Formats: sequence, C-alpha cells, structure tokens
Amino acid sequence: MCIGLALSATAPLVGGQFASGVSLVEVYASVLDAGGEPVTGLSADDFIVEEDGRRQQVQTFAASDFPLSLAIAVDRSFSLSPARLTQVVYAVQRLLGDLRDEDRVTLLAIGSEVEVLTPLSTDHRAAFDALTGLTPWGTTPLFDATTQAIARVQEASGRRALILVTDGDDRYSASTAAEMLVNARRHDVLVYPVSLRRTSPPVLVELAGVTGARATATPQLDALPAALASIARELRMQYLLGYVPSAAGSQPAGSQWRAIAVRVATPGLRVRAREGYYAGR
Repeated sequence: MCIGLALSATAPLVGGQFASGVSLVEVYASVLDAGGEPVTGLSADDFIVEEDGRRQQVQTFAASDFPLSLAIAVDRSFSLSPARLTQVVYAVQRLLGDLRDEDRVTLLAIGSEVEVLTPLSTDHRAAFDALTGLTPWGTTPLFDATTQAIARVQEASGRRALILVTDGDDRYSASTAAEMLVNARRHDVLVYPVSLRRTSPPVLVELAGVTGARATATPQLDALPAALASIARELRMQYLLGYVPSAAGSQPAGSQWRAIAVRVATPGLRVRAREGYYAGR
C-alpha cells in the first residue's frame, strides 16, 4: 500500500518545504478494488489516517469533483520515430478530451531542452492544437523535465498532477534521480509516469509511489489512449481527507519528515496516496 498527502492551498511554502505552522493537512487518496478499479461511495468513517504512527481525526472530507491542475510532459526525443510520436500525440489529445471543462492543463515537450507548449489554462483546444505537428528532437533530460513540470503546477490550487509520457531513460539532466525524488517529496503533485516500453524503469516506479500515484508501462502504442483514460478516471474518483496534526507524535523533536498512512477498514481494498510531507524548521 502506498500512502500520501497534499497540503491545503493556504499552506505557505518556505524554501520549497511545507511550513511547520500549517494547521490543516489535506490527503488526496485513491481507493482501489482487487481488480484495480477506483472505489466510490465511501465516507469519512471508512478511512483511518495516521501521522507518524499516531491516528488523526478526519475533520474535512469530500469525494470526487475537486479542481484539477494537470501538467502533461511528452517525450519528443529522437528515440521516438515520427510515426510513434504521432501515436503519442493522438493519445494525449484524446486525454485532453477526457478532462472536465474546469480542469487546467499545461503541456511540456521533452527534448534536449524542456519546452512549455502551453501555460496552465482551461483552454484545452489550445493545448490540443499545440501538440499538432510535434516532431522528434533532442535527447531526454527526464529528471530535469519532471522537476520543471512539478514546479509549473505546484502553485495552482486544488489537486495537482503530472502525467509523464516517455519511452526511455534519462539523458543529460543537470539533476540526478535522487534529487528529482527529493524534489517530488517536497511538493504535493501526483506523478503518473507512463513508459512506452515493457516495464517502467525502477526510478519512475519509485517516483509514482512517493507521490501517491502509479507507474504504467504501455509498449504497444495502440493501448496508450486507454492507459491515459484510466489515469483520468482515477483522478476523477479520489477522496480528500483533512486533519489538523496532533501536537504530540512519535517523531523526534526537530525532525522534518512527517510520515502519513491512509487505509480503509473494508477488506480487499487498497489505498494509494502520498508517503508524507516535510514540515519546515
């Protein structure tokens, strides 16, 4: 079971970390059945939330229909042939059609540099058009692109997510895999890596896990539209749990990392959410 959180939009950021004075912690969670399908119809009483092993009282609760700010980063490096990139573009354009009118989206293209195709906006048509004619170019600075995409969507309100579509490993990033993972832990953006190969690279599996999302591998590009639609469906069927952290906890004094665990009492259901958050000094 993966676990996790997102802090409220009112929580200030200090040096890239969540401020320790924040009063409300918000946890976005996906609940899945044995077949991996999202589960709806749960209430606050169905959830158990712990911080540093100490049970917390759920004080705010909501299901589905939260505002979504989504970054979509598309690998357009030379390792993708023009024909395969055309298929990727088609799948991402289909994904745009699955978003709600009020969802905001920004598009990034990953080549030797990370290009912002469209700013964060509800103008899905502009995003659709920006993808048309995209051609292969450059290498794949995947770690840098992930860090930049998280930064672009972090300041938005509501839920924040990144869908990262790539066919390869990192090439020539200025940042390391470890630095990318630390950055992801310090923010509250769900990262859904979609690998266009048989298996997802371990670093992308870890990236998804620490943010409360999931990694997907789709070597057959004709299955990519369905894979992206599945992510969109999961994002529409999440739960929001809010609590005020207990004054006392099991963490040593001065420790910054706050581990969060979320589960449900119903047997056979899995919860996917973020692992925790950093509290400021």
